[in-house]
Amino acid sequence: MPTTPRTVLYLGGHIHTPAAAAHTAAVPPTAAPATAMLTTGDTITWIGTDDQATTLTADTVWHLDGALVTPAFVDAHLHTTATGLALTGLDLTHSPTRTAALDALATHTRHHRHTTVFGTGWDETRWPENTPPTAADLDRATGGAPVYLARVDGHTAVISTALAAAAHAADHPGWQPSGLVTGDAHHHARRTADTTLPTHQRHAAWDAVRTRAATLGIAALHEMAGPDVSSAADLAGLLAHAATTTGPAILGYWAGDLHTADALGAHWGGDTFVDGSLGSHTAALHTPYADAPHHGTLHLDADTIRDIALTCAATGRQTGFHAIGDAALTTILDGLDAAATHLGPHGHPTLAAARHRLEHAEMITPAHLPRIAALGLVISTQPAFDARWGGHHGLYATRLGPTRAATLNPYATLARAGIPLAFGSDAPVTPLDPWGAVHAATTHHTPTARLDPHTALDAATRGGWYAAHADHDGHGTLAPGHPATYAIWTHTTATALPDPAAPTPTCRRTVLRGQILHDTLT
Repeated sequence: MPTTPRTVLYLGGHIHTPAAAAHTAAVPPTAAPATAMLTTGDTITWIGTDDQATTLTADTVWHLDGALVTPAFVDAHLHTTATGLALTGLDLTHSPTRTAALDALATHTRHHRHTTVFGTGWDETRWPENTPPTAADLDRATGGAPVYLARVDGHTAVISTALAAAAHAADHPGWQPSGLVTGDAHHHARRTADTTLPTHQRHAAWDAVRTRAATLGIAALHEMAGPDVSSAADLAGLLAHAATTTGPAILGYWAGDLHTADALGAHWGGDTFVDGSLGSHTAALHTPYADAPHHGTLHLDADTIRDIALTCAATGRQTGFHAIGDAALTTILDGLDAAATHLGPHGHPTLAAARHRLEHAEMITPAHLPRIAALGLVISTQPAFDARWGGHHGLYATRLGPTRAATLNPYATLARAGIPLAFGSDAPVTPLDPWGAVHAATTHHTPTARLDPHTALDAATRGGWYAAHADHDGHGTLAPGHPATYAIWTHTTATALPDPAAPTPTCRRTVLRGQILHDTLT
């Protein structure tokens, strides 16, 4: 016989409902704030006040003592295997000098005898030496082992002599004799290194990411895979692993060919590269870099983007594009507008219904705004980028000059224009840290770009479900009839949302469709 779904009643909390989010000083609440919530199996069945809950019965009753209940977070852009390798292995993000990074590499190699040594996170702009490691440095530190060290942005790497030989890196554009690789040489080196990763190490990386995410109140992760960032086998393995183990949901995107995306059961596109990154001088700009005499690199033209959009329109698919520089964004908008024109009078509504994604989209200009809105594009963005690289003396100012740098990531302007936002980390570029993303968006280096806390929280929760067309059942908001996907937090303030200046809340429980992923309430 079917069993009755288990009921759970929470009392004495701050329940972050849509009504709570709408309350401002100018629009006071019209009803008592919600303090209680009842779930039945995988569904929220009631929300109200403790007084109203006295007539309810439940299998389990929890007294929250003022804890905050929010929709669970969604990280809308990350690279799971690379993030897991950083969590379980060599992460050079906090290495203060080039020498310290090489010492960390040597120590890691002595204690971890892998077929290939993987590392990530180095950033020469944060080192006094201001120069990347070389292949000779890697060879000395590891005794000649194959080594793949990705720069923090993931668009450049340094590889050892052994890996360069195995990947025939010198035969491809982007190879430098120093061991620095970009473009095709980088992609070949990464693919070669990826084939040497043992299955047990790959599984450990996936488990580390999903466990860490659950402890941070994250219930879903958007995996941005593709032939230039991972492999089809890696994505297939990750999706299969997630389907048979407990943890945050994995929503897969494949930036390669459509047939492979279909075979994987993944969304098509996502991290399809139109340009590179500012740190590597490969983001495509209309005006040259302030510290380099060129405009960066465009990987796709408007005609190619038009054809991708037309394929999506013909097959009912969503796609997305990696674009950071203003020239890359203009190219995408030109291509999408051309597709809309080709489709006729209903072209723009057709494309808008697809919710095509712009990943990163940092250099959005005023001229881009109405075009983005008309096309219904979703901005999948990483507020931690501004926290790490913004400001008068940050990387953005170095690469672009302070005036241009101050215009990056204009979140408040996008929100006022009604353009949907979905927050992610791009881990391992920046760590999994959803409250950090909310804090970064509300304390943006440019004051006029700052979001209010409720809008930022919405982008970090509901935004990810919306971006993946997974919000049809109410995912991302707490309301009766919606999925029981939520997180419970303790924090040091008495308000319904933590003050940005307060310590980061501690996650007490993470729940996905009624299934507990992380729990310290018991």
